[in-house]
Amino acid sequence: MRCKQQAQFPLLLLDEGILKENSIKDSVYHTIRNAILDGRISTGIKLPSTRALAEMMSISRNSVIAGFERLTDEGYLYSKQGSGTYVSANIPDELVRTTNNPHATEHLEYTALNLNPMVNHLTRSWNQSRPNTNKHQMFNIGIGCVDQFPHELWGRLLGRVWRKSKHVITHYNHPDGYSPLKQLLVDYVRSTRGVHCSEKQIIIVNGTQQAINLAARVLLKQGDKVWLDDPGYDSAKAILMGQGAQIIPIPSDDEGMNIAYAAKYHPDAKLVYTAPSHQFPLGTTLSLARRLALLDWAQQNNAWVFEDDYNSEFRFLSKPIQALQGLDNHQRVIYAGTFSKMMYPGFRLGFLIVPEILSDAFTMMKYYSDSHCSYLEQAALAQFIQEGHYARHVRKIRKICHERQNTFFTAINSYLPDIFDVQLTDSGIHTVCWVKQGYDIDIILQQCRLLGFGAQPLSRYCINSKNNNAILFGYAAHAESDITNSVKLLSERLESIYSRSLNTNLDE
Repeated sequence: MRCKQQAQFPLLLLDEGILKENSIKDSVYHTIRNAILDGRISTGIKLPSTRALAEMMSISRNSVIAGFERLTDEGYLYSKQGSGTYVSANIPDELVRTTNNPHATEHLEYTALNLNPMVNHLTRSWNQSRPNTNKHQMFNIGIGCVDQFPHELWGRLLGRVWRKSKHVITHYNHPDGYSPLKQLLVDYVRSTRGVHCSEKQIIIVNGTQQAINLAARVLLKQGDKVWLDDPGYDSAKAILMGQGAQIIPIPSDDEGMNIAYAAKYHPDAKLVYTAPSHQFPLGTTLSLARRLALLDWAQQNNAWVFEDDYNSEFRFLSKPIQALQGLDNHQRVIYAGTFSKMMYPGFRLGFLIVPEILSDAFTMMKYYSDSHCSYLEQAALAQFIQEGHYARHVRKIRKICHERQNTFFTAINSYLPDIFDVQLTDSGIHTVCWVKQGYDIDIILQQCRLLGFGAQPLSRYCINSKNNNAILFGYAAHAESDITNSVKLLSERLESIYSRSLNTNLDE
């Protein structure tokens, strides 16, 4: 019987494609698993011994043993003491397939009618502008100088924290965040942004989007009005609408949000979402007169102001502007900061600074959202700040980002001066390029897509605003030579298209 079973066993060799992506022991697992799934190895059949299979596959026996152990753990194989190893009669993948309901799609489509009505509305916007996940795409929006991040140093800090975390990770952390990090942030935001707070007022969150979500859940009721810059941050709009808020688009100009217009026509709003130090996406700064007018209005109308300070550290030639929170004498401002722009996109840590009277409510809502943020990253960040690495990193990034901004500005004016009108700002990680009369923004965007650029139309961020004939280019994540070469490549594409168009018109 043993000879008959082994004679029926197919010749197995490690697939070169699998081997390129995995270690030898993992390749053994995938090779045998694939053979089981496609029927080359039948259920119930006895496998050769690990020694015999190692000889067949020309690898070490230990690699085969490791592959067998994983396949056994996942239910593909089982062992009989004194007999050998066999393929299970009910393999996991077959069990998954047999539980599928043939009418599941119809059921989901029907029950979707009972979802929150906002989901259907937001889905249309999501499908038109879902986030880009291409890791190497040029001119992506919202990404800082990621190539300058000190990976080795950060890895050492993470390792140090991990080695000391044996007892800390055995229990849940406090929902408002890691206390040593909060203590450091009190001093940091006071010295760099003029923000006044105590440790109790700080809530560590998983990025700005969670910060907005918490504010909406704590402060708003269904149907409450919220002022939002137009153009403005599309994720803020979606989050607030998802919580049932009524979005009131407020025009934004060179002085930022038009507070006088908003107060005159929509005085009953309950919340204002704004980025006063660097308005997204236009990059303007809310003037001091409008800042003071906004704070006065909020106090008189018992409203709240959500200050998104996502970009304050990217100010190149002057000191960061005084935060609204630091000017607020009546505790009406909720201040949000983030580390992802200065660190890297996957670093999902930020912080809220809330009026002390709201700290318990926000902490409670944070707990019911996701309990707490990861201890490991919080503790490593605390060391990163405490040892001075973060301050040095900020100074380095400001210099490099400013150089890259100048490079982009020079490249546009050198290669595309007839198509784009672009003005330098004192901060930011992207630039708004206004398309000049006579050029089609859709054609330009099409060529950007064909070249693999992540540039975005300004219209994506507009609600009512018609002044949207512009394209956003992110420059911070790219070396100066790549910026210049990419702009030159776009100019060659557009020159070819518009030259052909001109020649066609002359022929006619």
